[in-house]
Amino acid sequence: MKLGICPGTFDPVTNGHLDIIERGLRIFDKILIGVAPSDRKMPLFTLDERLELIRKVTRGFENVTVSSFDGLLVEYARQQKGVGIIRGLRAVSDFEYELQLALMNRKLASDVETVFMMPSQEYSFLTSTIVKEIASFGGSVKGLVPEVVEQALREKFGR
Repeated sequence: MKLGICPGTFDPVTNGHLDIIERGLRIFDKILIGVAPSDRKMPLFTLDERLELIRKVTRGFENVTVSSFDGLLVEYARQQKGVGIIRGLRAVSDFEYELQLALMNRKLASDVETVFMMPSQEYSFLTSTIVKEIASFGGSVKGLVPEVVEQALREKFGR
């Protein structure tokens, strides 16, 4: 079985993330969603909250598992016996940064490939940061995130 690693902070998980995971299942037999603590980014949701939300919204996906990791992504991929890293590209602005990461990961672990995937057009603008910004001002994030995430955002912002 070919295992793809879909890494990220997922603060919070969005419909764009789920779109990439669905697309990834067309290529990989199994996907492991690797959630990074990312303390530098000062996440809104704790690591445990993010893991719980992702597990809830991926329950319906066959061959998708969720875990956290800390350290080098390529080492995590090797430990999990992953053959590829799945990265979403929304716009040209993502490409330069993602290319740098992919090339460094290749240098560190030439046996782990990086696969870039484009989201559906409806999610090409969507980021977790934008979702949090909208929710923080009481705006609707309906259709941008799963309902359970929408509820969790309302609770976080006291709405």
